[in-house]
Amino acid sequence: MEDSRYADDRYAALRSFIGDLGAAIDRRGGSERTVHEVKRLLSELIGGDLRLPEPVREAVPGQYGRHLLYADPAGRFEIVIMTWSPGQRTPVHDHSGIWCVEGVAEGTIEVTRFDLEEPAGTDSVRMVELERIQAGLGQCGALIPPVEYHRIANPYGSLAITIHVYGGRMKSCRVFEERGDSTYSVRTRQLTFSTPEPALGVV
Repeated sequence: MEDSRYADDRYAALRSFIGDLGAAIDRRGGSERTVHEVKRLLSELIGGDLRLPEPVREAVPGQYGRHLLYADPAGRFEIVIMTWSPGQRTPVHDHSGIWCVEGVAEGTIEVTRFDLEEPAGTDSVRMVELERIQAGLGQCGALIPPVEYHRIANPYGSLAITIHVYGGRMKSCRVFEERGDSTYSVRTRQLTFSTPEPALGVV
């Protein structure tokens, strides 16, 4: 059942965005064309009168916040809001083969892209850092597998908030932990939400 707290006009832009996402994905123009359209839609959303429900704006002590905004009932996509207090960051990770479009709704983040070069053993790989990007308000980026290895961090002095649109339900990912010799140990992490109930309910 839809949460009536968020059924008013304050979230009309978000609801329109969700409808447009479904239409873009249903056109099935291939992942690259779909991601390009989703990126355009997210850029327009952030550049407009974007309002987010207060629960998904909350910082989480000790780790970045991962708040579920909306989960498509058909499993085509989900929208996750992440909050980043100063100093918080992810490990290097992949996206389990799922495309993702990410945009900065508040503050500034640092995105570091990596490439996986080769296995270095049964539970390790060699990776190389490709670039570091400082992304501020309104900037959007995309990951299309197999280009899907990165780290997000907030090395700055104020809270940052990002919006992530995944092309499916991302329930786990691989994380890569640096060993200090250019190799990274690999493990699978199950993903959870700081606020498990979708903030916008059913649209």
